Amino acid sequence: MKFVDEAYIDIAAGDGGNGCVSFRHEKYKEFGGPNGGDGGRGGHVFAVADPSLNTLVDYRYSRRHEAKRGEHGMGSDMFGAAGSDITLKMPVGTIITDAETGEVLYELLNPGEVLTIAKGGDGGFGNLRFKSAINRAPRQKTPGWPGERKNLKLELKVLADVGLLGMPNAGKSTFITAVSNARPKIADYPFTTLHPNLGVVRVGPEQSFVIADIPGLIEGASEGAGLGHQFLRHLQRTRLLLHIVDLAPFDDTVDPVAQAKAIVGELKKYDQSLHDKPRWLVLNKLDMVPEDERDKRVKDFVKRFKWKGPVFEISALTREGCEPLIHAIFRHVQAEQRLENVPEEIDPRFAGDAPA
Repeated sequence: MKFVDEAYIDIAAGDGGNGCVSFRHEKYKEFGGPNGGDGGRGGHVFAVADPSLNTLVDYRYSRRHEAKRGEHGMGSDMFGAAGSDITLKMPVGTIITDAETGEVLYELLNPGEVLTIAKGGDGGFGNLRFKSAINRAPRQKTPGWPGERKNLKLELKVLADVGLLGMPNAGKSTFITAVSNARPKIADYPFTTLHPNLGVVRVGPEQSFVIADIPGLIEGASEGAGLGHQFLRHLQRTRLLLHIVDLAPFDDTVDPVAQAKAIVGELKKYDQSLHDKPRWLVLNKLDMVPEDERDKRVKDFVKRFKWKGPVFEISALTREGCEPLIHAIFRHVQAEQRLENVPEEIDPRFAGDAPA
């Protein structure tokens, strides 16, 4: 697959250079004194969040990344040069964890964000450092300190405002194509989507939000069945989930209610916090249902599904009902953003009562 959202790498910052033992040797300077310089520090390893990247595929085939060591100190009071740093470009949304302990070390959440993920070792001291009134000809020096070495796991969780849920062939790819600039593959067979797709939905001038489509889920996905379970992590940072249901399946024996309940069950098994996210029900493919049967079929589904949240009826193919849904999503995303920007010391319930 072209989309890679996990990789393991070994990184090593550069070791510090060793200090030098040297003495000044010049004509008519019998006791010139020590002039051994310090070693240079080793190179650091940086990680930068690059918004132009959307996959970790580069690190699947290039695992070892090592910065240069610092140069050794030299005579004539010359300090060693610092080792060259290296910068690893990663997609926005990358989580960096310790591969051995599983501890989360860093998260790249903002475009252009730079983090030091391994520090280079300090250079050793030359004998110039040990000169004193008592010890005028020191022969001590110290070696450079080793740079940090780490085994890391890189995990990408895409940053999107809205995530799409649904069985294979529910119409998620058609929907994201209809409302955004994303152009995923669309076909009349299951699992057409093999990797997450991101699309920007334009609501108006300088008004937009990001929507993410993952491969369709099937029953047993939380235990590894199908493809969708590999990408459920990409929905954990969304503000809203759209549960898209095929209201007119080709196979008459397929019950949309049973499929919808299976999706909800898989969410709960995978991550309770993901299950508890705001979720809206989107009944798709109304163009396949005769007009005189639409109301009855929708009411029957909602009743049997025991759904009490927001319900939207659309046809992603003809774009019927998509416009009201998009505006409702934008209002919800804006409201969530305003709550996130409220200072921590102010209770969000009373934020509107604060004096200007």
